[in-house]
Amino acid sequence: MFFDASKTWLGTAIGALVAAAVASGGARAAAAAPRVMATTSVVADLVRQVGGDRVEVECLMGAGIDPHSYRATPRDADRLSRARLVVASGLHLEGKIADLLTRLARRTPVVAVADGLPRERLLAVSDGLFDPHVWFDAALWSGCVPPVRDALVALDPGGAEAYRGRADDYVRRLAALDERVRARLAGIPQRRRVLVTAHDAFRYFGRAYGVEVVGVQGTSTESEAGLADINRLVDLVASRGIPAVFVETSVSDRNVAALREGARARGHAVGIGGTLYSDSLGGPGSGAETLEAALEANVETIVKALAGNGATP
Repeated sequence: MFFDASKTWLGTAIGALVAAAVASGGARAAAAAPRVMATTSVVADLVRQVGGDRVEVECLMGAGIDPHSYRATPRDADRLSRARLVVASGLHLEGKIADLLTRLARRTPVVAVADGLPRERLLAVSDGLFDPHVWFDAALWSGCVPPVRDALVALDPGGAEAYRGRADDYVRRLAALDERVRARLAGIPQRRRVLVTAHDAFRYFGRAYGVEVVGVQGTSTESEAGLADINRLVDLVASRGIPAVFVETSVSDRNVAALREGARARGHAVGIGGTLYSDSLGGPGSGAETLEAALEANVETIVKALAGNGATP
């Protein structure tokens, strides 16, 4: 399968791109920049950061779309088939379209950027499966830059110097972002540094930046939260006096609402700390159109709420 970590999809994809470049003399298409299709807004941003204006990047899933449950339409299949390169997040994030991507990879290079990360740096979900939300650890996400850089160099050899330079610059910016996030969150007392969200999308964030993270649902929104899950979290927020819980831009807030209602019944009013960008970046004009901006926006929302002065009743 496409998302099987034992498969070397990156090498296959780049090999196909090199062969295509050799067959065409290595020249760029005269009419337009190479067209690259990214599955999610987070991945699309990664490709744009490395590719710049040398590539035309389209995103399959728009802002606010949940990639765990996304099902491709016939139009999506057509859009994917017309791309010169398809870039996915991987680690089963796009599980519902895995079969489509597998079929597509027989004729179009498909790169899953997170599949090549060292397994010892990933968080396990179950046997052979890992949490796919790696972009919330800025340092770890920087490990997804080289697969994109190499794929673009193979697709467009004439832009190799530009792609390598932009990739190096982006890795440096992610390292600086990592330091800023760490410093900003350090101001929250450890006792209150608890992030309760709609689904378990922030485990890498928590590990990287010293935040206890609890999701009402599991790492995939396909898993349903039961009454026992809600009651467990009610006990947590009430006993520790957690002032706020958070909703997500791409996930329904119904479980968070149930959690707040249960806490209220226990005599503890827990507010909404704000809305976090999780599986999708912000749309145009949101101020969170890039991963860097979205992560910084999340951190500001978290700091304000957990300091006790940002939650809405």
